[in-house]
Amino acid sequence: MGAIAAHSNPMTQISLTEAQQHLPELIANLKPGEEIQICQNERAIARLIIEPRTTRKPRQPGSAIGTFTIIADDEEHLEDFCDYMQ
Repeated sequence: MGAIAAHSNPMTQISLTEAQQHLPELIANLKPGEEIQICQNERAIARLIIEPRTTRKPRQPGSAIGTFTIIADDEEHLEDFCDYMQ
């Protein structure tokens, strides 16, 4: 587990077995910009990276004004569905 605690450099290599045993810890300790390379038989087979958090702007009331138009109430088209609504 020494490689788990010592991944201060941008990329660390660990074995597939170690990654399987400690995956929750690896994910919890991974920082943005860091990468863990998972190897099997001394060959890189996968990379573990953290997805950047996306920040959304807070929704503002009225921000969709003019985006779409509501046509006047038209209930005539509902008559076609009378059989299904009973």
